[in-house]
Amino acid sequence: MRHGKQNNHLSRTDSHRRAMLANMASSLILHKRITTTLAKAKALRVYVEPIITKSKNDTTHSRRTVFSYLQDKDVVTMLFREVAEKVANRPGGYTRILKMGNRLGDNASMALIELVDYNEIYKTGEAAVEKKTTRRRGSKAKKADATSVEGKVDSPAVEETPATDATIDEKGE
Repeated sequence: MRHGKQNNHLSRTDSHRRAMLANMASSLILHKRITTTLAKAKALRVYVEPIITKSKNDTTHSRRTVFSYLQDKDVVTMLFREVAEKVANRPGGYTRILKMGNRLGDNASMALIELVDYNEIYKTGEAAVEKKTTRRRGSKAKKADATSVEGKVDSPAVEETPATDATIDEKGE
């Protein structure tokens, strides 16, 4: 039964697991992407996303709360200055996990976990903002103008018709 099993213990004691996740979160914030096992990456996502959300609000209390998790002053400074600035308008989902395959030594499934806003390959730029279009029909005046423009275009096509007939006659058909 799975009663009360809320997180993956990763075959470690509580203190070891917290220290490992804090070190991995610090490495992720410093390097913007790290390679680890899939189970650790999934556990790290649950650990680091609330920390990044906390960094959006730059107050003394939030800095102290984040420092209690990460235990590294330089990483906390980088998180509040650089990372929080990039994720300021994102409502969540700051990390991405990409499966990589299995490790040669023990066949463990490996994954790459990265901060979404720092990946230049997947960044589309301005394509995320779509132009809204209306689904209204045009007025009759606009339709009348459009037909008059089409009528002007059709008249030169009529003049070209004899020229095409002449080319057909030259071929002997």
